[in-house]
Amino acid sequence: MNANDFMTITQAAEKWGITVRRAQVLCAENRVDGAFRVGKAWIIPVDAKKPADARIKSGKYIKKKDGEQ
Repeated sequence: MNANDFMTITQAAEKWGITVRRAQVLCAENRVDGAFRVGKAWIIPVDAKKPADARIKSGKYIKKKDGEQ
């Protein structure tokens, strides 16, 4: 392992087309394989893939009041 095998959170965010904050959240949720913290900084493998968007888009998560369909 050497420094060229890893990228910073800023580099990952730029590579994946997302904000730095979103990249931090993905790492904190353990959704980026191989990412780990060194102090306050995230270290991410260069070959790490951007995690798929796990947000629900179907609308099925919306709770309905009792008796409604």
